[in-house]
Amino acid sequence: MIISTFSYLWSATAIDAIAELVDNGYETFEVPISSPHCWPDEISSSERSEIYARLDEYGAKIRSLNAGGYDINLASPAANMRRKSVEHIKSVIDLAAAWNVPELVISPGTRRPMISPSLEKAHGWMYESLENLIPLAKQAGTRLLLENTPYCFTPTIQDLAGIVSTVNDDSLKIVYDVANAAYIGEDPVDSLLSTHESIGLVHISDTSTETWGHDPIGTGVIDWDGLGKAVKTSCGVDNVVLEIIREENPVHEFKKAMRDLKNQGWELVN
Repeated sequence: MIISTFSYLWSATAIDAIAELVDNGYETFEVPISSPHCWPDEISSSERSEIYARLDEYGAKIRSLNAGGYDINLASPAANMRRKSVEHIKSVIDLAAAWNVPELVISPGTRRPMISPSLEKAHGWMYESLENLIPLAKQAGTRLLLENTPYCFTPTIQDLAGIVSTVNDDSLKIVYDVANAAYIGEDPVDSLLSTHESIGLVHISDTSTETWGHDPIGTGVIDWDGLGKAVKTSCGVDNVVLEIIREENPVHEFKKAMRDLKNQGWELVN
């Protein structure tokens, strides 16, 4: 299973967080792109090499970088803002190439909540951005993964599967976040089973439907027994990212999550 370093966003750099997690038995990670945790413009070429050497020393690997969606918008109505967003993601692609990271999580984009542009226009702007990004990702040997998030203009698995189908390129798939899905009333088990061919990674955590969270296993509405069976018959646990977000004692939270998942029948190494 892949471990997200999201809980360390404000307390440690990505490599220092990974060092702690390696000491506790984990070896594969997803790293969110956020300053000061991990921000391409703040990591020099020599520092990138040093970090890659530390990863090798630890026997650790970064499976995915999560470029996020708060600071950027691939579906912005403004062409220069779309260019800035593409440029930022290109900087993350360059970082992924330096660290031999195969996958990059991105947000499709957002619309203004009041007097929104039409979905047709938002899709058009997003596709224009993807036309620029996909060749860059291919050249770097990375794959782009669109994430389902409640605040984006494409929050459902059907929305994202439609984009992947339209683009029709193996360099673009989906990262399916089960908490994000459950929060908007989507059934993660049915969605994973019906759409798994378009999914590259799965983010797991719990949530309620009243408050959006990335909470400990068993504290929300997720059907963990059903999800475990769906994962086993579709993407496999090696493509699952544990993304419980807790700033206080994340190592304890991850260990407890592993125990809870095993108790739900999940087959885990850790």
